[in-house]
Amino acid sequence: MNIFTIIILAAILIDFTLGIISNRLNLKALSRELPDEFEDVYDEQTYAKSQEYTRVNTRFGFLTGTVDLLLLLAFWFAGGFNWLDQWARGFEFGVIGTGLIFIGALVVAKIVISLPFSVYSTFVIEERFGFNKTDGKTFVMDRLKGMMLSLLIGAPLLAGIIAFFEYGGTWAWVYAWLAVTAFSLVMQYIAPTWIMPLFNKFEPLEDGELRQAIEAYAEKVDFPLQGIYVMDGSKRSSKSNAFFTGFGKNKRIALFDTLIENHTTEELVAVLAHEIGHYKKKHIVKNMVISTLHTGIMFALLSIFLQVPALFDAFFMEEMSVYAGLLFFGLLYSPVETLLGIFMQMMSRKHEFEADHYAASTTGQPEQMVNVLKKLSKDNLSNLTPHPFYVFLNYSHPPVLRRIESIRRSG
Repeated sequence: MNIFTIIILAAILIDFTLGIISNRLNLKALSRELPDEFEDVYDEQTYAKSQEYTRVNTRFGFLTGTVDLLLLLAFWFAGGFNWLDQWARGFEFGVIGTGLIFIGALVVAKIVISLPFSVYSTFVIEERFGFNKTDGKTFVMDRLKGMMLSLLIGAPLLAGIIAFFEYGGTWAWVYAWLAVTAFSLVMQYIAPTWIMPLFNKFEPLEDGELRQAIEAYAEKVDFPLQGIYVMDGSKRSSKSNAFFTGFGKNKRIALFDTLIENHTTEELVAVLAHEIGHYKKKHIVKNMVISTLHTGIMFALLSIFLQVPALFDAFFMEEMSVYAGLLFFGLLYSPVETLLGIFMQMMSRKHEFEADHYAASTTGQPEQMVNVLKKLSKDNLSNLTPHPFYVFLNYSHPPVLRRIESIRRSG
């Protein structure tokens, strides 16, 4: 057992332990008493249901996490990675072809292993709590489409990265960085019009009171309104949401049909104002810059560790390769990813506060944003009293009570 084995194993076990601790604290933080703020939207039965939803998902998450951990450790220490590598090399398809077989086999294995858990989560847990609207055909087609996209988009990208590091010499990491950055920008541009419609229908918001109110608000804040779309979220779940995606002429704001169904015009304008707030505050650009810099640093470090035999020895590999090194470095890099993830979550929570304040100030109706948050928490059975440590590790959005308090202070 060399130093890389110890570091990677420790990182995996520490991450798993932190998850257990944060989940236990989160369950203990569940309060039987409904916070006063929500007495106008929750009844006793709904509040109890939201707490049970948290408990059930927490236990299920522990089960899936434990299975994933045990299977990884068993495969690792049984020499599974070396066996798979030797099997993939047997096809004699060259470095790139072998790498695609090696990584592809692991991806397929992951899909097969996770499939029963996905089925249970969708058709048992989500069904039990009244969320699931997915039928068997949609469930199967979603996964087939995801696999198709992985083959058409993910495989060429992976092949390119392997080729850069195999043949690119000293500056291979720079070439890979530039290629991945360009790929990410292209995906941001084409995803709203080419990829997302493969899974959901996006219909332009029809003329009427809501569209007029949204257009009036957009003109007021000088937002270049390219398109407002209604997404058929009810095809899969009764949960509600809204999001901003894309850039340039292809940027769009999408409102779930369930959101429109459950909220007033004023509340929906507040939701739109929040999403425009992300655009106005340049949150999307900031995230892209950080992500791009992070990718560059990661590739630079990868180029170093691909030359370290001890990393491959940690996984009992007979031969070194770029494609296996990508996977092993990912595991070695996981502590950095965890820390970066915590930082990104903190920044995301800050951005949510800023977008809330923008919506409250520009609409002049902060209570409409408060109403939205309260209704969404009820409709989605959100945990109203999450533990701070769990929030610190896992939340990209601040707890709803903190958001409401912040909106009222800003107003």
